[in-house]
Amino acid sequence: MINFYMLLVLDTNIVVAAMRSPGGASAEVLRLARRRQITLLANVALALEYEAICTMSKHVAASGLSDEDALVFVDAVIAMCEPVESHFMWRPQLRDPADEFILDAAANGRADIVTFNTRDFMPAATLFGVNVYAPKEVLKVVRHEKS
Repeated sequence: MINFYMLLVLDTNIVVAAMRSPGGASAEVLRLARRRQITLLANVALALEYEAICTMSKHVAASGLSDEDALVFVDAVIAMCEPVESHFMWRPQLRDPADEFILDAAANGRADIVTFNTRDFMPAATLFGVNVYAPKEVLKVVRHEKS
């Protein structure tokens, strides 16, 4: 079970979804972080990926933001994240090498992962005590803990 003050590492697909759909569950996860109901963690590699992916023309166009506003959005997300130093001695653990630094950040920060691709992180995440959740699952936990 996740504690109310969750430590979470967001997969890039969550950040992109929040930017493209401000009314969705991913955007609500970011609002929880802004209200300090959850704590986000990121390592340098993940912050750089957030910027690279969120500023791609297809995501900027789909979000309706300008290029400058997309950068402001990414900067705000990164500013909400607590830095975590990653150690790379555990690689490779996942089928997709691009997901390794997400697992690194979560394992080193003793955090859980939020992603739309929960199966991509299994079974490796469980080896490090990392839980993997979809955004709607995080929202359910926070609502349950508040009541």
